[in-house]
Amino acid sequence: MTFADNLAALPAIDHLAAIEVLDADGNVIDTVENKPGKSGSVKVYNHLAAVYGALTPEAATAGLTIFAEHTEDARANPGKHPNIDRLDQVISTGNGLGLRGVPAP
Repeated sequence: MTFADNLAALPAIDHLAAIEVLDADGNVIDTVENKPGKSGSVKVYNHLAAVYGALTPEAATAGLTIFAEHTEDARANPGKHPNIDRLDQVISTGNGLGLRGVPAP
């Protein structure tokens, strides 16, 4: 399945302005805004938070599957897809991250 196919199966994110990525101490280390070019990542991260509770290695593995063809592109072009790179980093380090939705106004 393609990324577009996988996204279509995930819950809507109209209620979110962004997803915050949190370190082990609960500090915000990144904010992924729900805007064109990033909304797919917000949708994936929201799904992973709902199913796994956090961005664990298991969740990251599932996320890479959802990103489908973009996962290969990210691995071939480090830095091009930072939200996918983050998933690979969680898997390689074993260090999970928190995820928190930011409600839309």
